[in-house]
Amino acid sequence: MKIAILQFGGTNCDQDVLHVLKDVVGVDAETVWYKQEDLTGFDGVVVPGGFSYGDYLRAGAIAARTPIMNSVKKLAAEGKPVLGICNGFQILTEARVLEGALTTNEYPKFRCHWTNLRVETVDTPFTSKFRKGEVIRMPIAHMEGQFYAEEKTLAELDENEQVVFRYVDENGKVTDAANPNGSLENIAGIVNTSRNILGLMPHPERASESILGSDDGLRVFESMVDYITENF
Repeated sequence: MKIAILQFGGTNCDQDVLHVLKDVVGVDAETVWYKQEDLTGFDGVVVPGGFSYGDYLRAGAIAARTPIMNSVKKLAAEGKPVLGICNGFQILTEARVLEGALTTNEYPKFRCHWTNLRVETVDTPFTSKFRKGEVIRMPIAHMEGQFYAEEKTLAELDENEQVVFRYVDENGKVTDAANPNGSLENIAGIVNTSRNILGLMPHPERASESILGSDDGLRVFESMVDYITENF
């Protein structure tokens, strides 16, 4: 098993993800510079956080149009898992492999703090180790994290159980106060219809060891690894 961690100019969370996969989970992982393009031999992909190309034009807009993203789409079409974290989520929406868009926070400032999330579905390659309805903790760090989608798309995301995480209070209630960026329906993460592509704004790699204040995010990576082991 080998997992690719993409690097673009401005990516800054790649080494964090590499540490979690190699040193904490214990699987083979490798950073891949975007010019490499070919992802043959990899069983999964993580598109990590950061500020690819300085968020020029829109967050994720330039990275989404690089040739390596064609290889990501090909890998995903084979059923292999693709995880987009923060800027990675923005890239995946810009590449149109995930619905909706990420725009400037409702309060237009950079937000960096812990959030509570409710697990909405465990029927994905990334959440099999969670319990449905469980409240977990992960930090955010973004300025363009407000999830937006048209009403029809939102209805389809809900109907198909594609919403994976929502921002909630510590009791698991969806409230405006618990929503750090104004995301519609407090959405923090979604999957595609095939359920093997996940994008989320919170950072699971920054919540993968108890010394960091939470290890809830570790289960995202462990679930992904289990899925690869069972299917590829």
